[in-house]
Amino acid sequence: MPAGYSTPMEMLARKLDSSGRLGEAERAAVLNLPHSIRSLPARHDIVRFGDQPSQCCLVLQGWVSRYAALSEGGRQILSFYVAGDMPDLQSLHLHRMDHHIASLTSCTIAFIAHDALHRVFRRYPTLTGAMWRETLIDAAHYRERITSLGRRQALGRVAHLFCELYLRQRAVGLASGLRCPMAPKQAEMADALGLTSVHLNRVLRTLRTRGLVSLSGGTLTIEDWDELAAVAEFDPTFLNLDRSVVPIREAADPV
Repeated sequence: MPAGYSTPMEMLARKLDSSGRLGEAERAAVLNLPHSIRSLPARHDIVRFGDQPSQCCLVLQGWVSRYAALSEGGRQILSFYVAGDMPDLQSLHLHRMDHHIASLTSCTIAFIAHDALHRVFRRYPTLTGAMWRETLIDAAHYRERITSLGRRQALGRVAHLFCELYLRQRAVGLASGLRCPMAPKQAEMADALGLTSVHLNRVLRTLRTRGLVSLSGGTLTIEDWDELAAVAEFDPTFLNLDRSVVPIREAADPV
């Protein structure tokens, strides 16, 4: 579990706070949610296509991906998830999964039973709204990704993904200054962005040459936030982050 959190559910409470403030009673209810914790190896399917889950997963440490698989072995990564994210909230109401969710790196995952979540929602309706908001924000990420895949050039796609993942990690305390973990391998980033690994490598070289980012040892350093955001045409509105939690101007300050 990342530094600064004494209990697993604190990560979920902070995530919900980043897009809309919880009341004291609701925060206490989140912190007291019953759960079990598992450590998973990299590239382990947490939920598979066709499954009927009885629990939701909360990422406590590591990276998770949502992906679709084709019969001939092709794969499309649809989303990346970091600590604080609940990638399968929709399983509360959609009873059969139409995609896979897998660990991208070694992960620590908290599993929360659907029954426990439904009980809390009945007692605290505002928490129902908070979780619904999380699924709507997830959908907003999809809309932005579709725009990138359909209309942005490769340079803009990569820059946009870097801006997004930086701010999402900053919201839950995983970014320091203008640095954050960047766990996906180049092949995985290329898959998510609709690029070949060779094309992605050229784009990364261009971003480095222009002094916008450096990527080394699984860490992304944003050297020039304003210019990277300009290349990406990045507007953080789709992230729905509370600006008092994640001030965009502060993100642009030097390390």
